[in-house]
Amino acid sequence: MSIFEQLSGLGLDGETTVTLSYSDGVDVFVHNETAVDTAISETDVIYQFASLVATPRLMAEVPFVGGVLEALRDEGHLDNYERDSTFEDYIADVLTENFYEQEFIDKSIERYDYKRGYCTLETTVQIPLSNFLEIEPQVAGWSIEVPTENGKLIIG
Repeated sequence: MSIFEQLSGLGLDGETTVTLSYSDGVDVFVHNETAVDTAISETDVIYQFASLVATPRLMAEVPFVGGVLEALRDEGHLDNYERDSTFEDYIADVLTENFYEQEFIDKSIERYDYKRGYCTLETTVQIPLSNFLEIEPQVAGWSIEVPTENGKLIIG
């Protein structure tokens, strides 16, 4: 039984918020301040995020920020998109180039010593259940959380 069939079978209201979380990390050097850049290039967090939010009908939002595509559009980051079939890649490139100016993906660095550490990138996206079930986005690797009358259901 797929995740979508499981969620459909719960009989939840279509306006219920589905919260998806994704994180990945990598060993980094912290002494030369390249930890975040290394994590950006060696993890797939940005691409996974871009892949999820590239579908406008999903109405993906980031908590405390709002709609992702609307925010990118308001900041002028989508103005140069040439309307071809590479929208996911375009969003991933925009997020990579403007990582420090965006609030869609959080970063944390754990220092092991003065030279080495571990950098984690993580993101949380909220989507209305009705949109999530209708579109059935690729969510492999994402943790999915849905509130039910018996508590939170966490998948993944």
